[in-house]
Amino acid sequence: MERRFRLVLSCPDRVGIVAMVSNFISSHGGSIKDANQHSDPTTGWFFMRVEIGAASLPFDIDALREAFDPIAQSFNMDWHISDSAQPRRVVLMASKESHCLADLLHRYHDKELDCEIVCVISNHDDLRKMVEWHDIPYHHVPVDKENKQPHFDKVSELIENYQADVIVLARYMQILPADVCEAYARRVINIHHSFLPSFAGAKPYHQAHERGVKLIGATCHYVTEDLDAGPIIDQDVIRISHRDLPEEMVRLGRDVEKNVLSRGLRWHLEDRILVHGNKTVVFN
Repeated sequence: MERRFRLVLSCPDRVGIVAMVSNFISSHGGSIKDANQHSDPTTGWFFMRVEIGAASLPFDIDALREAFDPIAQSFNMDWHISDSAQPRRVVLMASKESHCLADLLHRYHDKELDCEIVCVISNHDDLRKMVEWHDIPYHHVPVDKENKQPHFDKVSELIENYQADVIVLARYMQILPADVCEAYARRVINIHHSFLPSFAGAKPYHQAHERGVKLIGATCHYVTEDLDAGPIIDQDVIRISHRDLPEEMVRLGRDVEKNVLSRGLRWHLEDRILVHGNKTVVFN
C-alpha cells in the first residue's frame, strides 16, 4: 500500500469540524484516501480518522503536524498524526499457553500485521523454540510468587530498552503493576475469555459447562489499573450446546481469543481506535 499519513482526532462536537479538516487537507493538495467520523449524541463528542496520501502533500509529517496544530487548538482537539511507513514496535508477553502467541507470530510472518515484533517476554521458558524459529529474541523472566517486583522491574527494563510502542499480553498470566499500566496507558492490549465476572478463577470453562452456558466469547481491551476493566476494543462469541464437553469448549474458546486479539492489535496498529473515558470508538 502507498505511504499514508493518518490523522486521528476527537473533540467537543460542533459545526464545521469536517469542513475545516477537509479544507485544510485540500488547500495543501492533499488526497484523502479514507475517512471515517462519528458524533456521539450522549457525550457530545466528535471522532474522526482520515488517511492522506503522503505523496500528495508538499511537506513531511513534522510540517504537517505544525500546520495542523492551530486548527487542533481552535477546536480543542485530542489528536495525533502517524506515518504508515513507520511500523510500531511491539513487545509480546506470554506465559505457557501458546495459541494467541503462535497466531500473532504466524500473522506477523505472513505480513498481516504492519509492525515490528521486537521481542517476546515470558515468565516461563516453554515457548522459546517457537519464538526463536521466527528469529525474534525471547526473554525468560521468572516470577517469584513471594516477591514479584524483581520480575516486573526486569520486564519494565526490557520494554524500555526495546523502545516498545505497543505491549500485547498474549495470555500472559500475571497482573501488571499500576506504574506499568500508567506508563503505557492505551498501549497495553490484553485478551481474556468473556465469562468474567460470572466464572472467575480456576477452570472457567468447567464452571461454564456445569451451568449449561450456550455462548463462549472473548474480550480484547486496553489494560488499566482496574483488572480486566479497561476500554473494550473488540469482542466475539461462538455458540455451543449441551453436547460440548469442557475440553471442546476450551478449544473453541481459544479460537475466539486469538481472532479477537489479532483484530484488536491490527486496529490499534492502524490507528482505528479512539478512546474516550472508558469507552472506545473503533473505525474498523
